[in-house]
Amino acid sequence: MKNSFKDLTLKELVTKKDELKKKYRDLRFNMVIGHVDNPLQKRILRRELARVHTIIHEYDLGIKKE
Repeated sequence: MKNSFKDLTLKELVTKKDELKKKYRDLRFNMVIGHVDNPLQKRILRRELARVHTIIHEYDLGIKKE
């Protein structure tokens, strides 16, 4: 798998989500300014963020246990 988030705990997932949101926000800002080396990084970050959201939602539904 690309980045395995399945073995992380709920606390680690929440901190990872916050970190990915900040990186995504900074990347979007830099794209507007025009100083981005890899424009595909935006898509990669968005997908990683969706993966983390999905696993957090599984914890909320009770599918995954801590």
